[in-house]
Amino acid sequence: MGEPKGAARKGVVTALRPDPHRGDGRYPVAWLHIVAPRGAVPTATSRCECGRDRSAVGHGRVLALIDDHAAHRNACPLCTPLEGRAAA
Repeated sequence: MGEPKGAARKGVVTALRPDPHRGDGRYPVAWLHIVAPRGAVPTATSRCECGRDRSAVGHGRVLALIDDHAAHRNACPLCTPLEGRAAA
């Protein structure tokens, strides 16, 4: 009852504009997923587009997987730009 007359009948004019959230060419390649609920055993999974898929259960092993994931990010051919590596 309190709606203005014609408000729902009039459409909103929209214009198609370029996407303002265009990326800069970067996209995720490697993921590290850690689950550490309070009072429970932590778990972690490390995955990469290159095919790497590792997991760990327990405090020490999760910490080791975190270090291994960081080392893999520096060594993975998908994460390292070709021009940044030394030529053979």
